[in-house]
Amino acid sequence: MMSFEKGIALYQEGKFEEALEIFNQLISSKTGESSLHLYRARILTRLGKGEAALQDFDLLLSQKPYQTDYISDRAVVLHLLGRNDEALAELDRAANLDPKNPYRYSSRAFFKDRIGDLHGAIEDYDKAIELDPEDAVAYNNKGLVEEKLGFKERSKKSFEKSDELIGYDPEKSANDLPSIGSKKSAETPQPGPIREQAPKQMSSGHFWSTLKSLLLDSKTRREFGRFLGDFFSGKKSKNA
Repeated sequence: MMSFEKGIALYQEGKFEEALEIFNQLISSKTGESSLHLYRARILTRLGKGEAALQDFDLLLSQKPYQTDYISDRAVVLHLLGRNDEALAELDRAANLDPKNPYRYSSRAFFKDRIGDLHGAIEDYDKAIELDPEDAVAYNNKGLVEEKLGFKERSKKSFEKSDELIGYDPEKSANDLPSIGSKKSAETPQPGPIREQAPKQMSSGHFWSTLKSLLLDSKTRREFGRFLGDFFSGKKSKNA
């Protein structure tokens, strides 16, 4: 029996083709139901079928044209398709509709970093930090961009602020690391935030895993939504 719950379970297990079959069947009898089209859009994006995913997002936005999460999610798909001008326009629209939300600026900053607009990315991270001064993720990501621009002192300060906000002490963590040749126990504290640059050419899978490593966990990401959250590699959302 085909059911929404079964489709979600398959999706969470990474069985996207099987999940897609279920959602296609459900939609054939319940066309227009937003939750079905939203999950199918997520699945299609994971399968690299961006054009088909856009059709579902277009339908969702025809129902709720000012739903900023749908707009932002659609922008990600456009970016993965290489339609960056359209993606930026959508991120601008989401920010204009939701100007007090720091996530709108940090997500646009991440995108600008990806397309090489580094100064624009810093401006957006600064805006996100202005709206949420305790956003360690924005400081971390801003430091990455400053590093790319060669602003070593500025990036160092951004990283230090990020570490301070999440309670990470580099010196203490270094002392906690096991000696060479020793076995690392499961309880050994892990080093701080991964500040690894993404490759310039990025597949759908690379995009999600890189975004996961950069976003970490922040209160401003609650409404990042199940769409991107479920796509992060290595962790399957329990809220999906």
